[in-house]
Amino acid sequence: MKKYFFLVFALSSFILQGQPVIQFVYTSDVHFGITRAQFRGEANAPSLTVNQAMVKQIKTLPGIQFIVITGDIANRAEPPYQSAAASWAQFTDTYIKGLNIPLYLVAGNHDASNAVGYYRPMAPLKDASSMAGIYNYMFHPATPKTAETFDYKKDKIHYSKDIGGVHFMFIQIWADSAERIWMEKDLKTVAATTPVIMFQHDPPEGDTKHFTNPKGTHDINATDKFENILEENYNENVQAAFTDFLKHHSNIKAYFHGHSNGNEFYTYTGTDHSLHLPVFRVDSPMKGKPSATDETKLSFQVVSIDMKTKKMTVSECLWNNEPVKWGSTITIPL
Repeated sequence: MKKYFFLVFALSSFILQGQPVIQFVYTSDVHFGITRAQFRGEANAPSLTVNQAMVKQIKTLPGIQFIVITGDIANRAEPPYQSAAASWAQFTDTYIKGLNIPLYLVAGNHDASNAVGYYRPMAPLKDASSMAGIYNYMFHPATPKTAETFDYKKDKIHYSKDIGGVHFMFIQIWADSAERIWMEKDLKTVAATTPVIMFQHDPPEGDTKHFTNPKGTHDINATDKFENILEENYNENVQAAFTDFLKHHSNIKAYFHGHSNGNEFYTYTGTDHSLHLPVFRVDSPMKGKPSATDETKLSFQVVSIDMKTKKMTVSECLWNNEPVKWGSTITIPL
């Protein structure tokens, strides 16, 4: 534990001395609108309580420059869960106002299906509030989007940021063929020597049910269970196409995702096992698998990038402990 505290404090001192270090927190799947079975002695603890506790711990860490959250800000509005509008309001109070440092947000499948509808009836049937909220926060349009004016097909939440010599790409749900059109244009502006780090909601292999139903109608999704939140029709070649994309962009050095919740550092090898892409899966404060039964395992990731050495260290912060504890850590070259 002492070693990891030294790591965080040492890196924060590098920042204060003007050294080329980037340090941020990564989390995902905050799911405002549901409850945890147990949290700090409280049964059915609301997501607002849990997220407020996590934010309180984030604020104790020195040198954090920004936060990345890869979606599922709202929970899908299935009864008896609260609307996306109410969830976005709680997220705003907890994270945007509560932290007062830059956030980089992308949408998750729950945010998206609130906007496009779902094969099981929801209440309301559609509520694009969290999608509109993410869009407005990230892009600051002259006329802010509302739940009624947000157009899921046109108002794409994808963007990139150059920070300290690293190109950060933030992708809507997953990099399907439609999303890769924008990605190819964006990467043409990036030098081959510049490391690229990708943030998406879904894991590298994607999630079949997030694609558009190849049979073409929304009504039959109750049987086929496609959510129609990716533009591409599902086919057996979608993962291979993404593997080919990664091969053509060897400066993509790391991939961060949520959705299948639990802290894990692993390697994505692609459909033909020819890749060696470091992947970082993060826990959820509300739906983490290991942390669901052991709340001391609730975690987010603290990421430190030293561009002088061109190395990135990712550490698991076990935040629901007093003081916080540190779990697994890994350092990779960029």
